[in-house]
Amino acid sequence: MPLGLLLQLPSANSLIGFLPMIAIFAIFYFLLFLPMQRQKKQTAEMLSNLKTGDEVVSTGGIVGTVVAVNATDDTLVIRVKPDNVKLQMARTAIASLVTKAEKAS
Repeated sequence: MPLGLLLQLPSANSLIGFLPMIAIFAIFYFLLFLPMQRQKKQTAEMLSNLKTGDEVVSTGGIVGTVVAVNATDDTLVIRVKPDNVKLQMARTAIASLVTKAEKAS
């Protein structure tokens, strides 16, 4: 066998050995990391667009209406029914907005 062919075989063999690892990384990226990044972006956008009058659900399950948004310290005040109790929460404690379709059902 020529010397040039012997030198090329180990590098090609090592590249073929890395292909399954590269494929697994690509699968993890498209199935796990990319959707998580999209969800984080949507959540951050929702939190930045909160305004007075929005009905929200906190991470603890408290449902209330936003009464005031304090931009300086990233807190907001929500009013909780039935006694109209006002709670001050961190903006990041909000899990989601209650949509009109959810209110109807």
